[in-house]
Amino acid sequence: MNLPPLSLYVHVPWCVQKCPYCDFNSHSQKGTIPEQEYIQHLLDDLKADLHLVQGRKLRSIFVGGGTPSLLSGDAYIYLLQQIEALIGFEDDIEITLEANPGTVESDRFKHYVAAGINRISIGVQSLQTDKLKALGRIHGEKEAINAAAEAHDAGLNSFNMDLMHGLPNQSLDDAMSDLKRVIELNPPHLSWYQLTIEPNTQFASKPPKLPEDETLWAIQEAGQALLKEHGYFQYEISGYAKTNYQCKHNLNYWRFGDYLGIGCGAHGKITLPTQNKILRTVKVKHPRGYMDLTKPYLYDSWHVEPQDRPFEFFMNTFRLLEATSKQAFVDYTGLTLKEIENQLHKAIESGLIEDQGDSWFVTNKGHRYLNDLLELFV
Repeated sequence: MNLPPLSLYVHVPWCVQKCPYCDFNSHSQKGTIPEQEYIQHLLDDLKADLHLVQGRKLRSIFVGGGTPSLLSGDAYIYLLQQIEALIGFEDDIEITLEANPGTVESDRFKHYVAAGINRISIGVQSLQTDKLKALGRIHGEKEAINAAAEAHDAGLNSFNMDLMHGLPNQSLDDAMSDLKRVIELNPPHLSWYQLTIEPNTQFASKPPKLPEDETLWAIQEAGQALLKEHGYFQYEISGYAKTNYQCKHNLNYWRFGDYLGIGCGAHGKITLPTQNKILRTVKVKHPRGYMDLTKPYLYDSWHVEPQDRPFEFFMNTFRLLEATSKQAFVDYTGLTLKEIENQLHKAIESGLIEDQGDSWFVTNKGHRYLNDLLELFV
């Protein structure tokens, strides 16, 4: 077992309001956000995890939420300076911050760039007023367009725009109109994914009327062709990028890299090669509990058992449209190829993957029936 690259996930839990489809750990803002206090807790949380770094520098940082763009540029200047002092950054580190167009003030992105953030992920979801209203979004078309313009002007290395399809009462024409308009904003990266109804959300208790399966499949096929036509290549199930603009942080996830997780409800995954173990961590979920100095930040931790590692490895790597390295499986799971040869044989016989000698490649059929493929390794 070898050490993979290391990333850091930072969670900011507050939103202006909770969206009805959202199952992330987010909490509606009530009063003033305790910005300075929370930043200090993030750093203390990180200090408690420093023994898990094991000599590595950070390849990427992703600040997610919630709505991280509710915090100021000054907060991120201090936070990132302290993180670099504690761990150290690789020379070409990618630092991403999620932003909601409804919270982006003029020149806010330039303040984030001054803090060292070099990539922004803008949660657009749609440019159509009725769809934004159905999704509970606080921004409109104008704010989304302005956010893209701010991102272009801010001096970022890259930025992403999140766009959903399969929205309530959405037709094929609606979905393609939305996608075309976002493409016109020319983001280097697009996350284009289907709305799913998740448990414990408002949509789960009062489900909206979603498009039929035939419409969803037509949207998927037409959208992929449109994105390819405009120079966006698909490298992950919902990830599309222009050349050299893939998200390094997400790639580290999907390639079964390691990541520390700090902040409310943040998850981490760390390899411990000398013990032949993989550690999973979860931090305290609610802001009040997380900032309670009488309690630890760590809520739970467990080791991934050897029999569960193939599923966890392939659940990540098979999302990618690149080949999966056999050596990476051995290095990052601590297992041998012989231990999964029966499952691999079934996957190959079923036409879900191809054996390419030193790697496996998921076929079009395999991506279409990804759940069936992954079930072979449960």
